[in-house]
Amino acid sequence: MSSQFLLWVVFSPLLGLLLVTFAPKTSYKLWALATAVLTFVLTAITYIAGQNHSNLQDWNISYEWFSFGKFFAESTRLFEVKFELGVDGLSLVMILLTGVISLISVIAGYSINKGSRSFYQLLFILQVGMYGVFASQNLVLFFLFFELTLVPMFFLIGRWGRFDSERAGYQFLIYNGLGSAFLLFVIAVLFARTGTTNYADLANIIPVGYDTISPISDNLKMGLLVCLLIAFAIKLPLFPFHRWMVNVHTQANPAVVIIHAGILLKIGTYGLIRFALGIFPDQFDKMSVALAIIGVVNLLYGAYIALTQKDLRSVLAYSSFSHMGIVIIGLAAMNSAGIQGAIFQSVSHGLIAALLFLLVGMLENRGDTTSFDKISGLAKSTPRLAGLLLFGGMASLGLPGLSGFVGEWLSFVGLFQSHKIIAAVGTLGIILTAAYILRAILALSFGKNSEFVSSFTDLSKRETIASVILVIAIIGLGVYPALVNDMILSSVDFIIQGIRGV
Repeated sequence: MSSQFLLWVVFSPLLGLLLVTFAPKTSYKLWALATAVLTFVLTAITYIAGQNHSNLQDWNISYEWFSFGKFFAESTRLFEVKFELGVDGLSLVMILLTGVISLISVIAGYSINKGSRSFYQLLFILQVGMYGVFASQNLVLFFLFFELTLVPMFFLIGRWGRFDSERAGYQFLIYNGLGSAFLLFVIAVLFARTGTTNYADLANIIPVGYDTISPISDNLKMGLLVCLLIAFAIKLPLFPFHRWMVNVHTQANPAVVIIHAGILLKIGTYGLIRFALGIFPDQFDKMSVALAIIGVVNLLYGAYIALTQKDLRSVLAYSSFSHMGIVIIGLAAMNSAGIQGAIFQSVSHGLIAALLFLLVGMLENRGDTTSFDKISGLAKSTPRLAGLLLFGGMASLGLPGLSGFVGEWLSFVGLFQSHKIIAAVGTLGIILTAAYILRAILALSFGKNSEFVSSFTDLSKRETIASVILVIAIIGLGVYPALVNDMILSSVDFIIQGIRGV
């Protein structure tokens, strides 16, 4: 496959931006959907080619971008940043996930009537940023693509959400801007000391400390790792940086939350794996116990707060926060099972969260609420919608045979290998998860069928199509997890080699 194909994948949403901008009022939504299908097909082709053992190195793109100054006074080597795109197994998984979730978000956006042309324009700009984040091969390009996601997401949250959505948008921008400041500091220091921001170069240079302008001390490495942890703890988010994410989940339009929960939170996971663990494996290992404890706190605290909520949106917001704890648990295990579990959990949660917030959108389109006090008896009035809610809940609590089980299982297996006591405490979170999920399902699906709910219609054709896509993906990964695990194995092996100093 030509290396230029990767450029098409990353920038294909710009076609949708043009089509939506200039299409007549009667057809721009159809063009938005067509573009979303096209970008999904391109990501699927890329993923299938990667599964068929194509040489991923052949897809790399590297252009001269800018350079300045000499590395050493007597050297001809320059400080240089290139425009570098490329993929490995981890990147391919996240790019395909982005294609799937973006398609679902476009379908969910059909329910937006006011300003929907602007909604799709911003969504396609956001999609370019997300593809770019996962395809970038150096820190500068990663940073620029991530910053590209912030502005459209700010407007998507603030303009099409609920009564307090503008405040949620500003919180999103401020918190993520703060995280970006920490990340930019790390990039500047690494570039000043090494003359490069390329992932592979840094992964080879930093752990052993050779080929640098001046020695990078262990204390400096630890300080840079802490900065990275703060940057991505905000983006993930981890306790105590979670409040902004809860507000976004409870205030933004469900079509926007599908993207936020399904993809943008996973950039935090991706950054921790690619940079914190990939570049600073020794220092990450020293922090593993603290990270495992933070992961368990995330899991238990989020699950407990979710158990006290009386609105499905709030339950799912704290559920996302809780499930990100499982990702950190897997990474803190510092072994192959844990890291595979963390990646699989990220992918699985993206699909499950997309399904559940798609259901939130369906309920709000029918009754403008997801409160347990107002909605009950869905199983009688809308049996297919209630069945989807039950399916999504079972996937979220980790029912065997569905994707949620695999990520949780691998993450805890990994943690039990390295930190048994912490892992044992963390298993309480699984019990709490089952409690708040079943409580929400019982409250909404059963009980007295109120007059308010009896007027609800069941799934439309458009809603059915979007739901079936996600259901197939969740079952497929649950039954055959090798679809993801085989793809990420080489990336995990590379990380393990860095941990062991091979």
